[in-house]
Amino acid sequence: MMINSRVLVLNQNYEPMSVCSARRAIIMQLLGKVEVVETYDGIRVHSISRAFPLPSVVRLGAYIKVPYKKILLTRKNIVKRDRHTCQYCGDREGSMTVDHITPKSFGGADTWENMVCACERCNNKKGDRLPAVAGMKLLRQPRRPSHITFIQSFIGISDDRWRPYLFMD
Repeated sequence: MMINSRVLVLNQNYEPMSVCSARRAIIMQLLGKVEVVETYDGIRVHSISRAFPLPSVVRLGAYIKVPYKKILLTRKNIVKRDRHTCQYCGDREGSMTVDHITPKSFGGADTWENMVCACERCNNKKGDRLPAVAGMKLLRQPRRPSHITFIQSFIGISDDRWRPYLFMD
């Protein structure tokens, strides 16, 4: 279980890059590719001849130029971005649908900025109309999530030690 714990991987400049297993982080540490920045207090992983502190955050030894990471526009990712909350009424219960703010029949596109999570009741109430015409208002304007937002919201924070590196303090 401990060896499968999640570890935040930072680039050499402390920019969050990804999340990996503790097993992978320890292997990268043994190969000299990362340094351990934060550990789980007092928890150690034992091999036959050595004991290692269980890493929580590691930093790459060399800077890696990371191409822009595009998060796929999918129904599942829209529901995750909106935290399973209807963007019209704030309901979090029941199944959620994805609603086009500007309906496709009015030229609305499949984009992060035009699609929101909606409960079935609000989606049916809005129908094939603009929110203003249906007498509805969005709780917040939808945006394309960034890579850091993806780690914060979609993957989740496994350890509070991650918070400063994900710009959450």
